[in-house]
Amino acid sequence: MEYRLLGRTGVRIAPLCLGSDNFANPTPEAESIAMIERAMDAGINLIDTSNSYAKGESERIIGRALAASGRRDQVLIATKAHYPVGPGPNDRGNSRLHLMKACEDSLRRLQVDHIDLYQLHRPSFELPIDETMQALTDLVRQGKVRYVGCSTTPAWKAMEAIMVSELKGYVRFVSEQPPYNLLDRRIENEMVPLCREYQMGILPWSPLAMGILAGRYADAVDMPAESRASLRGGIYAERVTARGIEVGRRFVLLARERGISPAQLAVLWVKDQPGITAPLIGPRTLEQLEHFLPVMEMQLDDQLNAACDALVPPGSAVANFHNSAPWMKMQIL
Repeated sequence: MEYRLLGRTGVRIAPLCLGSDNFANPTPEAESIAMIERAMDAGINLIDTSNSYAKGESERIIGRALAASGRRDQVLIATKAHYPVGPGPNDRGNSRLHLMKACEDSLRRLQVDHIDLYQLHRPSFELPIDETMQALTDLVRQGKVRYVGCSTTPAWKAMEAIMVSELKGYVRFVSEQPPYNLLDRRIENEMVPLCREYQMGILPWSPLAMGILAGRYADAVDMPAESRASLRGGIYAERVTARGIEVGRRFVLLARERGISPAQLAVLWVKDQPGITAPLIGPRTLEQLEHFLPVMEMQLDDQLNAACDALVPPGSAVANFHNSAPWMKMQIL
């Protein structure tokens, strides 16, 4: 299996990462732990979580799993902070006050003495980037964090952070974690070129487009009972559009013609796009995880890649997976 460098670091990670947004919401703890163990056995060596997933329970499950197995040193832990984790006005955001406390809380829940990749879950436009980057630098110097990254950030904001880090000697972002799938390719316009130029790794989320590319949705109204759009509603349901479903139908046919499952092809497509380090897979069940694992050994050929481009041209979108980012003004019509 090919292990890929994470940005400009010397750290090598598997071509798929395990996302944990489903842990405890709705996946039970026992099955979540079984997925962690199976993923590690298969060679996956980065687990991504957040202090806001299931109100911190995702981090706790990962902590209990690694403490019980004694395999902490075999995996990189990536977590995030930004979203509200309490009722107070400072229980959120990217301020020094919040990040220092949020990091301590995540360390405690994860039962570890350091976090390998600490990410800003979303950018903040309310305070100078200097405060945020200095706080992250202090966390690294204290030994509580090894590397820092960002998620769902506009390219100009990532560039600003790189510039400030260079000018002031702060730590630099080593990675960006954006939404990216065949239905929403907008990061190809600015973020991917920036990351390739400045050696930032890219760890995309939602490569299956919430199952749309696996043919899970028949229409944008009658959603499957166990789908994320149905269980969580809101921004998740907004991503399921008639145009996206139609492309999903054609994508399913394309995958079956080529003898690969649609779910595997969706992840494979993201994995093998230029500049991508490793997509995050977020299985809900152990069975789903098993289905994804063979993708690590697959390669996307040029003919199949061109067929995917014909469905949704590079840089365009037919569904809005940036709808959790208020800064994205471009509308999907």
